[in-house]
Amino acid sequence: MRKTQLLIPVITLLVLVVSCQDRNQSAVPSSAKTHPPPAPTSTPAAANRPTDAWLGQWIGPEGTYLLLSSNGEKYVVKIQSLDGPATYPGVAAGTQIQFERQGTTEFIRAGKGEATGMKWLLDKKHCLIIKTGEGFCRD
Repeated sequence: MRKTQLLIPVITLLVLVVSCQDRNQSAVPSSAKTHPPPAPTSTPAAANRPTDAWLGQWIGPEGTYLLLSSNGEKYVVKIQSLDGPATYPGVAAGTQIQFERQGTTEFIRAGKGEATGMKWLLDKKHCLIIKTGEGFCRD
């Protein structure tokens, strides 16, 4: 076989390989080659609520507790009192959770045990308070 007969298939093969590479590279937009996709610019408002750190159970005296859970953008407030359990829908209100109980607007706020007004919780540091005489703590 002559050298020119060998060169023609080799050149043809090289042309095909180069053209395939060009085609694959041109299928990707030039902006994607140099820049990563943009990061999301917004997150759901509910994801950044300071009150989400309160989710879970908080213990009160004599078997009482407060159980907070999230239901989308709303809260579920379950209060086990000496009279039994009751559940209320709640919403974030800044650094508090607001809910309606027996026609009264109530707020859950963070505080220390002495702010509960309850001797069983006086030494606690990490508490949630609804009103004086109604508080729940985790420590």
